[in-house]
Amino acid sequence: MIDKEQITAIAERHLEGSDRFIVGCKISPSNEVELIIDSDTSVDIEQCITLSRAIEAELDREKEDFELTVMSAGIGEPLATLRQYRKLVSRSVEVILKNGIKVLAKLDEVTEEAITLSYEEKQVVEGKKRKQLVTVTRTYPFEEIKSTAEWLDFK
Repeated sequence: MIDKEQITAIAERHLEGSDRFIVGCKISPSNEVELIIDSDTSVDIEQCITLSRAIEAELDREKEDFELTVMSAGIGEPLATLRQYRKLVSRSVEVILKNGIKVLAKLDEVTEEAITLSYEEKQVVEGKKRKQLVTVTRTYPFEEIKSTAEWLDFK
């Protein structure tokens, strides 16, 4: 069976010096390798093809047959690395907490332990009869977060 560490080591060596990075690598029991990459800017098909060819050139198909797919992390897909979170600072995200609550908000800050979000919420304001929209800023530790994805509003 193809070794995940070997694939990621080869990929990291070829991505070194670029703004691209590995998000994940999955290998099925039938040696179907799926390598997901992302970038601080963007990933195009040519970059995926080039990386795929570079990895295949370093592996021996005579020794072990495999199927390799190199793809970019999709929009709307859950974030997997801290670097992906940092890339989305000041953009809209959809966060699903482990307790089932969904939060649509602007990602303000990312640390090693948590993310800070800001969003509008209706709250009772002293001296007002009706609830008013108030901007709320909250910090959520990563252990409370089930998934986070970039939010694209098509309105």
